[in-house]
Amino acid sequence: MKTKILYLISFLTIGIGFTNCAEEEYSLGDLNAPTNLVINTEIIGQNAENPDGDGSGDVVINITADGAIGYKIDYGTAAQSELVSLSSTTVTKRYSSTGTYLITVVAYGSGGSSTTATKEITVRSDFNVEPEIVTYLTNNSSKTWVVDKDVPGHLGVGPWEGSSTPEWWSSAIDEKVACCNCFYTSTFTFSFLAGSNSYQINVATPDGAFTKTGALSSIPGIPASGDEGCYSYGGAVTPFTFTGATSGIAESTETVIVLGGTTSFIGYGALQKSYEIIELTENEMYLRVQGTEIGNAWYLKLKPAL
Repeated sequence: MKTKILYLISFLTIGIGFTNCAEEEYSLGDLNAPTNLVINTEIIGQNAENPDGDGSGDVVINITADGAIGYKIDYGTAAQSELVSLSSTTVTKRYSSTGTYLITVVAYGSGGSSTTATKEITVRSDFNVEPEIVTYLTNNSSKTWVVDKDVPGHLGVGPWEGSSTPEWWSSAIDEKVACCNCFYTSTFTFSFLAGSNSYQINVATPDGAFTKTGALSSIPGIPASGDEGCYSYGGAVTPFTFTGATSGIAESTETVIVLGGTTSFIGYGALQKSYEIIELTENEMYLRVQGTEIGNAWYLKLKPAL
């Protein structure tokens, strides 16, 4: 009899538990898309005599919206839409060639709701790259580069502001061979297309792309999570242009390589696509790019491929 009573109590307890679970309610809250999304732009140097700016190509973009918790922007520089995340509602974009651009901003609200706005601007850019930079980089036709694993400091990191050296960390010779040899086997071919007076880069990664994962990488096919390492990547051929540097580093050539689109990269699969040339000779290329983490500067040393 005692056994039967215990079983009965157990079943009653379980039944009560199931009843309580069924009565719980969950709510995602209101899915309200942001409102009053506005894109404000200031073309630097714009006045009555210079309606498209002073030729620097710099445009300050400020975004406002009600109820937004995040933003993405497409600067209008590529043939296809390429939205990138913004960490601030104010950003300065340097356009490397004269033209009309359609800026697109998507503001995100709760639950993934969104609102989109666009604004068209016309910008003047007067930057002229030094001929010797083109010669060293492309051999006035085509030239392939690889990361120079044989020298210390071929990869390094330091602060983006107020410094011109990788003072936080600098790689040793062959630093990444054991974990990420793809860093050294990937090739980066820079070409000058005389017929169209334009430039393109061809990225080939036979052993994968050396990058971080998820939101810290913009190149396609990279998984959402995981450690820094080599990841399958099909390569890319994209245009690139040159523009003036804004860092103020005295050691710089004052020239920046700006990759078109989001699918290509140099050395390391970073989010940013503007690589400041610190030094460039026939046999050495030393670059500085904003890191995947805000406030960082990554340094890369490359050499011509054999």
